[in-house]
Amino acid sequence: MNKIKLAIVDDNTFLARAIKEKLSDFEDLDIKYMVYNGSELLSKLEKNHNLDLVLMDIEMPVLDGIETVRIVKQKYPHIKVLMLTVFDNDENIFNAIQAGADGYLLKEIEGHKLYNAITETIEGGAAMSPSIAVKTLKLLRYPEKQESLSVQEDDVSLSSREKEVLEQLAEGLSYTVIANNLFLSPSTVRKHIENIYRKLQVHNKLEAVQKARRQSLI
Repeated sequence: MNKIKLAIVDDNTFLARAIKEKLSDFEDLDIKYMVYNGSELLSKLEKNHNLDLVLMDIEMPVLDGIETVRIVKQKYPHIKVLMLTVFDNDENIFNAIQAGADGYLLKEIEGHKLYNAITETIEGGAAMSPSIAVKTLKLLRYPEKQESLSVQEDDVSLSSREKEVLEQLAEGLSYTVIANNLFLSPSTVRKHIENIYRKLQVHNKLEAVQKARRQSLI
């Protein structure tokens, strides 16, 4: 029996292990490795891209899930990618599908349903959590909403602390160094960065810095 070769990409080790545990009873799945961001996945794939499917988180440091999907689909089109995330907002759904994701699931999904979604995707289907499917239909029905998600660039208001974090991020400093410089915990820095990404409607550091500079925020 040919097993389905999987990788799990998630920066939360607890959640990554929980996903692996959910799938442990299914003998036709072979979880090759777990990595903590998109950059680590791409490094693994450069050495060996004999993989069938990736379970991909969205919010990750270094290289987020949506940008990683785009790169994986360009370089390794045979690999299926299922987004597996806690984020169900329209923007993430739209951008993930536009980037080439083969399905979009929420992490609360039960083990057998996740297994079914994996096999369905391998067979050419597009697995989605029910609430995601509803949102996707709405995006398709109202294309003007897609346009607003993809091109909208309203004036953004960042707090002084968010600006400080973003300025240091623009200098290439790590979360830990930024935390030390600003006398914050790394988790607080991460929360500020999540808020910055949400406000700017971007998905990675490069986009955040470029957009902030365009709008003279830093």
